Amino acid sequence: MIELGTGTTPADKAASDLIQDVTEATFMQEVIEASKTVAVIVDFWAPWCGPCKTLGPQLEAAVTAAKGAVKMAKVNVDENQGIASQLRIQSLPTVYAFWQGQPLDGFQGAVPQSEIDAFIARVIEASGGQAADNGLEDAVQAAEEMMTDGTFEDAAQIFAAILEEDANHVVAYAGLVRSHIALEDLDQAEAILNGAPSEISAAPELEAVFAQLALARQAADAGPVAELQAAVDQTPDDLQARFDLAQALHANGDAQAAVDELLELFRRDRDWNDGAAKAQLFTIFDALKPEDSVVLNGRRRLSSLIFA
Repeated sequence: MIELGTGTTPADKAASDLIQDVTEATFMQEVIEASKTVAVIVDFWAPWCGPCKTLGPQLEAAVTAAKGAVKMAKVNVDENQGIASQLRIQSLPTVYAFWQGQPLDGFQGAVPQSEIDAFIARVIEASGGQAADNGLEDAVQAAEEMMTDGTFEDAAQIFAAILEEDANHVVAYAGLVRSHIALEDLDQAEAILNGAPSEISAAPELEAVFAQLALARQAADAGPVAELQAAVDQTPDDLQARFDLAQALHANGDAQAAVDELLELFRRDRDWNDGAAKAQLFTIFDALKPEDSVVLNGRRRLSSLIFA
């Protein structure tokens, strides 16, 4: 039995103590000196940087969840070009972790929340700290197993309980949406998705469930595969029938066949229905994991058609 909310206490430090805006005048004290006692995550950003607006709140949420095991410093490179030049910051966003006055680890670009969490866990471990452990990751794993077993209502309850502990837990939030999609409660899934906290609303995990929700709504209106296949076989140039067939195939769980039909449609007329084939392909890709073979092969084949 998984019990949430036991054995934990509120963070001893307010978020304002853990997360600081740092300038050239305070960098030495807030980063270099501070990192001699606790690892400091430094987020190099700029107001004009789109990905920074997504990554920054995700980093802040992860640092806050670590409950003092790490700190965070935010550096606006437009206002602090000397620091950026000294550290050779060439693209944004860039994130460095400092420990004992030296860079310890880092990455560039916006990344999924799961990678942010893994990065912070590495930094905490390397700096000799201990990550906050409130049992949430065990609960997530249990809920995912329930999803696999088809006990969607139980999974939804676990995901909801996790969010009571950590409202910005993006994996649990996406899981709650997925559980309602699996229960065919699409309106509730949409309501939950629309209510996502701003800190995680642009996270890749939520973009994926947004695509899954769109496909689930299409599936509700999908026609019979056999009839649509017969229509396409009889009239291969009937692009609407081919598009409908792709939707029906995906609704039946055959993502690969759906992608095949959409690629064929794109090959025949890429501009049909305002580029509907390409848009539908991206929806399917977004709904799957980036490393899925359907996604990797589909993107490669689409690129070949685009640049043919």
